[in-house]
Amino acid sequence: MKVPFKVDLSGEVAVVTGGGGVLCGMMAKALAECGAAVAVADLKVESAQAVVDEIVAAGGKALAVPCNALDRESLEAANRMVEAELGPVTILINGAGGNHPKGTTAMEYLNPDDLLIEDRDFVTFYDLDPKGIEFVFNLNFLGTLLPSQAFTKNMAKSGSGTIINISSMNAFCPLTKIPAYSAAKAAVSNFTQWMAVHMSKAGIRVNAIAPGFFLTAQNKALLINPDGSLTPRSEKILNNTPMGEFGQPEDLLGVLLWLVSNQAARFVTGVVVPVDGGFSAYSGV
Repeated sequence: MKVPFKVDLSGEVAVVTGGGGVLCGMMAKALAECGAAVAVADLKVESAQAVVDEIVAAGGKALAVPCNALDRESLEAANRMVEAELGPVTILINGAGGNHPKGTTAMEYLNPDDLLIEDRDFVTFYDLDPKGIEFVFNLNFLGTLLPSQAFTKNMAKSGSGTIINISSMNAFCPLTKIPAYSAAKAAVSNFTQWMAVHMSKAGIRVNAIAPGFFLTAQNKALLINPDGSLTPRSEKILNNTPMGEFGQPEDLLGVLLWLVSNQAARFVTGVVVPVDGGFSAYSGV
């Protein structure tokens, strides 16, 4: 693959959770292109293997690692596997995350009349399933905290390392209909700042990338109609994105490589960088 610029990651060992997905798979390939040995960790090991196959075909070094970001034993087993095959982890990309319909309202605004409808077949704020909220919050927040515990002990012992969390522009401006996801990503941003302070004396830098709207397998059905046209929600998104387009996975790589480089970002920790075409900066007027 072609990266926007190269940093020297030779000798580094990177773990990318959620690495079988579109965005984090692209990140894994970029790290490998710059010389890192990359562990592509994912609950769906076949998706991780597909990314690994691309990396190896391009001459890189990579390993597919089965991993549940919410299970401590699974994470610790994954760390042992990485250390045995590639060496101690020096870079962690916390990419596992996502949304769920049970943490989503059907409407952007509450209409009091909707509450008068018995046996309604749509979800209002008052119908949100606590288990759905818990699932989304755990996937994003605990799915960042637990891998950070599992993969970074050797960083702390050695006195150096880099963690990059994946937040969202939802953390800056919560979107309508998805309260659980927005709140969870705000928690990831807050945790990034907390951890940057907590880990500073151990020589570990902690930052986050906050993507805006990127077309992925997870959200394509929400943004694109079967005929290829934009959904009403997509039209609203693009009307409020000053650059007027969706991001491409490659658009995340410049920030990624800057943040993982100890030469380029040696004095950068505790920041959350939006990559959103200006969405979080635009008031709508």
